[in-house]
Amino acid sequence: MPNPLNIQRFYENLGAYLKPNKVLVIYGPRQVGKTTLVKRFLEQCNLKYIYGNGGDAVVKEVFEDLNLSKISEYAKGYELVVIDEAQKIANIGESLKLLVDSVDNIKILVTGSSSFELSGQIGEPLTGRKIVLSLFPVSILELAKQRNSFDLKQILEQQLIYGSYPEVLTQESNKEKERIVREIVGSYLLRDILELDRVKGAKVLLDLLRLLAFQVGSEVSQTELGAQIGMDKKTVARYLDIFEQSFIIFNLRGYSRNLRDEIKEKSKYYFYDNGIRNAVISNFNPLAFRNDIGGLWENFLFMERMKKRLYLEIGANIFFWRTWGGQEIDLLEEREGSLFAYEFKYKKTKTKLPKKFLSAYPQSSFAVVNKENYLQFVI
Repeated sequence: MPNPLNIQRFYENLGAYLKPNKVLVIYGPRQVGKTTLVKRFLEQCNLKYIYGNGGDAVVKEVFEDLNLSKISEYAKGYELVVIDEAQKIANIGESLKLLVDSVDNIKILVTGSSSFELSGQIGEPLTGRKIVLSLFPVSILELAKQRNSFDLKQILEQQLIYGSYPEVLTQESNKEKERIVREIVGSYLLRDILELDRVKGAKVLLDLLRLLAFQVGSEVSQTELGAQIGMDKKTVARYLDIFEQSFIIFNLRGYSRNLRDEIKEKSKYYFYDNGIRNAVISNFNPLAFRNDIGGLWENFLFMERMKKRLYLEIGANIFFWRTWGGQEIDLLEEREGSLFAYEFKYKKTKTKLPKKFLSAYPQSSFAVVNKENYLQFVI
């Protein structure tokens, strides 16, 4: 694989998204390449810019005081203001609003690692004043710009096991890949959450994540999760929400329209990255020695498809479908006025639509995605 700096990201041309008197916000998990993307853009940017980091004391002082004259002085003479890790600055949304509303033609670019911190601060203050992009671990859609289908299939097992974070993809050694993924979990993702108020220690967080990791692709009950780790349902729900907002897991709800026995109360949870999921359960064994290939495959395909929909702006409502009798479909996309049903099978096997689904939704389309045809599903 190429050097991390040479992995071309989908939003490589950030200039196309910068607008006068708007804030361009780039969200995403830590270590997915937001800073690299921004700095690479600045290297070839023709705008006169000032770059700051939200952890820098001077930058924090300028923007936390909500002092318009101080903020204006900081930005004076520049066409572009860049703040990396903006979530570290209290009142950042209000400060950026002052800047946007007071300095003509100013362009602003900020990055944020923790959705639960940054979105809460900038959501309301910047209503109508922001453009939001989300950056995730490297997608196959992005890799396909530089690699052909043969090359992509050669690294499939590595992605299923170690995931797709930029630094992970560029390592030759499996031991080094594993070390990096473990470090991302312990030093970045969990650390961010532990800094929040009213959050218990790392052990209970890991216990909850492990339960989710072992149930990838299955419906999850918050009550049952709480019972297994000695936590009440409300606390479980709050932690799950924090995991979602910090880009660790994604919540998929059940589809229910026509049938009484369709499951809609429960959720499925997918990890944004397979490597993170495997680090949580400490299992980096090769596929030949695993009994969870089905879950790995489903998680991988779900997230790669999500990246594709997001980057290519394919609007869709997404669900899983299952009846209390056990008939199920892994993914439903409700788009273009139609239903598209997908079943994920690692190996090529004959699979038909469940009879109840076909009867209730006869106009829907159906496809099985396996390791032979998956590229057309995610590229």
